[in-house]
Amino acid sequence: MQQQSPTRRRVLQGAAVAATALTVPFVRGAAAAGKLTCGFWDHWVPGANDTMTKLCKEWGDKEKVEVSIDYITSQGDKNLLTIASEAQARSGHDILSFPTWYASANAENLEPVDDIVNGLISQYGKVASAVEYLGKQEGHWVAVPATAGTQTKPPCARIDLFKQHVGIDLTQMYPAGGAPNKELADKWTWDSFLTAAEKCSKAGFPFGMPLGQTTDAVDWVGAVFAAHGAVLVNDKGDITVKSDATKQVLEWFKKMVPLLPGDVFAWDDAGNNKWLISGKGALIMNPPSAWAVAKRDAPQVAEQCWTFQAPAGPKGRYDPTLPYFWGTWNFSANKPAAKSLLTFLSQRSSAEQMVSASQGYDLPCFEKLHDFKTWAEEGPPKGTIYNYPPKEDQIASIACAPAPTKIAQQIYSQATMTKMIAHCTQQAQSIDQAIDWASQELEGFMRS
Repeated sequence: MQQQSPTRRRVLQGAAVAATALTVPFVRGAAAAGKLTCGFWDHWVPGANDTMTKLCKEWGDKEKVEVSIDYITSQGDKNLLTIASEAQARSGHDILSFPTWYASANAENLEPVDDIVNGLISQYGKVASAVEYLGKQEGHWVAVPATAGTQTKPPCARIDLFKQHVGIDLTQMYPAGGAPNKELADKWTWDSFLTAAEKCSKAGFPFGMPLGQTTDAVDWVGAVFAAHGAVLVNDKGDITVKSDATKQVLEWFKKMVPLLPGDVFAWDDAGNNKWLISGKGALIMNPPSAWAVAKRDAPQVAEQCWTFQAPAGPKGRYDPTLPYFWGTWNFSANKPAAKSLLTFLSQRSSAEQMVSASQGYDLPCFEKLHDFKTWAEEGPPKGTIYNYPPKEDQIASIACAPAPTKIAQQIYSQATMTKMIAHCTQQAQSIDQAIDWASQELEGFMRS
C-alpha cells in the first residue's frame, strides 16, 4: 500500500449542520476552553482526509469548538513515534489515532471510553472479538473502535484466471448483492486454496503471498494458523507452540511455499499489490487498496478482480483483521469535547461518508454498519468489493491472539510465525527444529 501525502495541519472554524443519534453530552464552558486538537492517521486514499476534516468541522461548528487536526503519516512509523512521545511527555493531542496494538499498549495513559463504546454497541451491534481483544483492557474500553484505518485482508483474485485454471467462478461462489453459494463456499478451504495455488502456479500465475516480516505477511499467516488451531501462546500466557496443530499448519506451508514467487520472503507491504497489478498473479490477500490502484494503473487487471471470503480451516473461517482505534489521553485538557467528537465520528452517517471517501477501504467495526452501498456499487466490475465486509461465518483474526496483548504484540512485531516458516522451508531445518526455535523465542518474550 502506498502513502498519500506528508503530515499537514488545518484549523477548522465556521458554521454547519448538526448530527443526530446517540450523543455524549458536551457542556461548553471554561474548562473546555473551546479548543480540541486531533492527531488522525494520514489516509492512504486520496480525498479520505478531506472527509474527516469536513466531519470535524461540522461537529466543531455545532459545538462552537475550534478543532485543530494533524494528519500523521505512518511512513517511517511517524504515527507510532508520536504516540510514544506524547505518552512520555504526558502532553499532546486530545484525540489520537492508535493502530492495532497501540491502544492496549498505552492503556494506562488512556481515558476509559466505556460510555461511548457500550452505547455504540447498543445502537449498532457487537464488534468482532479481535476488536474487543485489542480495545478492551482489564474490563474497560480504553479506545473507540475507529472506521478510518480499520481493514481486513481477504482474498482478491482474478475472475478470468480462476475460471480458466482453477475451474471456479468467483462471482458465483461469492456473488455481489446476495449470500454466498453455500455449496461452493463450503468447499473453499485452505486445502482447496492450496490446490488452486498449485494450478495457478503451473499456469504461470502464482499467488502473491508475502512471507517476510511485514504486516501483510504476518496477518494472512496468522489467519492460517488460527484456522488450524495453532496457538503459539494461549490466553493465560502459557507457551503452547509445541502442538499437533502447529505441525499440521507448518506441513501445509511446506507445500505452499514452492508454489509462490521465489522472493516472497523479501517482499515489503507493497509487494503483493505490485504482483497483482503487474498481471503476473492470480490472487493476493489485501484490502481494496490493491484493486483501487489497479483501477488507476492497470484497468485491464482491475476489471477482472473479485474480493471474497478467506478459506476455512478445521477451526473455522478466519479473516485477517487490523482494527484502528481513536483514543483520548487521560491527561487531555478537554475530555468531554473529545468524547463528544468521537461519538459523532462513530455515527452511521459519519462512518458511511468515510467508507465512501476511502472507496470501500475503511471498515466500521460494528456489525450493523456493514451494509453501505459503497461496497455494492464500486467497480469495475460492479460489486467487486461487495464481500469485503465480514459475513456471519467469518471470525476476525488478529495474528498472535489469544496471547496477552503485551506478549502477542512482541510475537507479531518479531514475525515469529513467518520466521518459523522460513526455518523449515528456507534454512534446511525440520518442522520440529522450527518449533523448538520458536519456543525459545517465546520464552524470551515472556522475560522481557
